[in-house]
Amino acid sequence: MNKITTLFNIKYPIIQAGMIWNSGYKLASAVSNAGGLGIIGAGSMYPEVLREHIQKCKKATSKPFGVNVPMLYPNIDEIINIIVDEGVKIVFTSAGNPKKWTSFLKEKGITVVHVVSSTIFALKAQEAGVDAIVAEGFEAGGHNGRDETTTFTLIPMVREKITIPLIAAGGIATGKGMLAAMVLGADGVQVGSRFAASTESSAHDNFKQTIVNVKEGDTQLTLKELAPVRLIKNKFYQDVQALYEKCPTKEELVELLGRARAKRGMFEGDLEEGELEIGQIAGLIHDIKPAAEIIDEMISEFETARKQTLNLDF
Repeated sequence: MNKITTLFNIKYPIIQAGMIWNSGYKLASAVSNAGGLGIIGAGSMYPEVLREHIQKCKKATSKPFGVNVPMLYPNIDEIINIIVDEGVKIVFTSAGNPKKWTSFLKEKGITVVHVVSSTIFALKAQEAGVDAIVAEGFEAGGHNGRDETTTFTLIPMVREKITIPLIAAGGIATGKGMLAAMVLGADGVQVGSRFAASTESSAHDNFKQTIVNVKEGDTQLTLKELAPVRLIKNKFYQDVQALYEKCPTKEELVELLGRARAKRGMFEGDLEEGELEIGQIAGLIHDIKPAAEIIDEMISEFETARKQTLNLDF
């Protein structure tokens, strides 16, 4: 029995990442209906917008779904209260201390998962009482760790230290990647970039098409002084690099970033001045398709690859 499918009561151990400006109720419900776990990304939503998406998701699927809550965002108290009020049963917390909300959420009967980028934080999350951990490698898009530990090395190191269910994230977009992560010790996988380029993703079509066009080396992890993000190398990225050549202060980086830069890029489709967050695996994404097809392809490839490994020789 798979620990992740049992924990969430889902068919496949595939979690859709709660990506800002990509993860509205349409994507979350589509993934859940296809047998995975859909996640609404609260990081890009005002509290009442989040409430609306939760309510619409409940109407669009009878299957389990969750909400991702980046704890570095404002209005966190209001967001948590809405999640409780609306009866959400699964919460993924990230970008903050898991001790702050885990006990409160679990007292409300909510399953809590925390996203980490290192073994140290995985242990802290386990000590805080979370039900599972997402260990996200350096390959991932969005908010990332500063240590640049890759998924291939992070997963077995975290597995060695923790006893609770482990979900691998970062650079996983195929069934073969899913199998590799599980061989290394993961109980399931979290997939972001592949679902960003889905029909149901709330991202702008300009951004989705850019993901499809990304090649190896077209992304870079940057802005570590603020919150590390992996960006497509557009004009805004080049402006950031030019500022780094002048040894900027944190305040100067904040000034360049400004407000709503990610919304401008991913949601509004400004490919020059917007912040375009995506994982390295984008170089392996060649089309935009429905979430259900993505899951079906991953599971089919996973099963084929698993059978092929039985015939490996050396």
